[in-house]
Amino acid sequence: MESLMNLPAYEQRELVLPAIGAWPESWHIFDDQQVRALRAAEAAGRPLLVQGDPGTGKSQLAQAAAVATERALLSVVVDARSEAHELMWRFDAVARLADAHLAALPGGKAPRSLRPVRYVEPGPLWWAFDWPGAARQLKANRCGGGKPQVPQGWHPDKGSVLLIDEIDKAESDLPNGLLEALGNGRFTVTPTGTVVERADKVPPPLVIVTTNDERELPAAFLRRCVVLTLALPKKPDELISFLVERGRIHFPALHAANAGVLSDAAAKLVEDRSAAERAGVYVPGLAEYLDLLRVLQRIGGDAGVQLAELNHFFYQKQPEA
Repeated sequence: MESLMNLPAYEQRELVLPAIGAWPESWHIFDDQQVRALRAAEAAGRPLLVQGDPGTGKSQLAQAAAVATERALLSVVVDARSEAHELMWRFDAVARLADAHLAALPGGKAPRSLRPVRYVEPGPLWWAFDWPGAARQLKANRCGGGKPQVPQGWHPDKGSVLLIDEIDKAESDLPNGLLEALGNGRFTVTPTGTVVERADKVPPPLVIVTTNDERELPAAFLRRCVVLTLALPKKPDELISFLVERGRIHFPALHAANAGVLSDAAAKLVEDRSAAERAGVYVPGLAEYLDLLRVLQRIGGDAGVQLAELNHFFYQKQPEA
């Protein structure tokens, strides 16, 4: 087992996150709590369940962990129809049935093969466990497909970070099925009978799971997770400092031109958050603050005037009573 001394230290606290897939270029600031939770999850060999306020960077934490440790980022967004096996493999029964029907038509062209292996696509956990095997399966799949994007110079024994986003939208079978595959370090691809195992030199993936607390997660799943709760500071002055620090990192040009507008935008957010909490409606957070600063930087001109004219579009998302 890997010793604590060999676990990633996450020493670089302000990290540029390059664009990857649908993720735009961004910044991440590791705080002590995040670093301790990441290291604890890796030492325990357990998934890190990240919960908390919207817009606090739950999903981005996985991307930041992958960049900081030079690992591949594999991700899947869960919805109400997601099943556990889709994290491991997907079987396109519709395509297979269509090929069979076409072959049966008069003058129809017979497909090269209707073998199940031609209709199986490797899922993110397959890539995490056995990258070469997943690549071979992708090539065998009739529809082909693309490999996950990886850092330059990456190879499978550097490991991966697996992000499972919004797991609370799934039925309880999904988290429980995931734990079984992770605990065993292997799973079976049911349509073909293939057993996928994690290679000897491939480290276990760091699994980061996010939840928005829309549905209670199974107790068996919670018992096997390390849990990190991300929340914005409660005290107004601490929240303003928190926001301004992140605004400075994300929008250095705006900060250099008018540092005061970052504080003013943060103070206005604190005011509108309090009003929203009293009214029992949606409470704006970090995401809205950064969106507003992005607009102020792109529009240019007098940022103070623009802030006064635009802030309500971002911070007040419910009609006034």
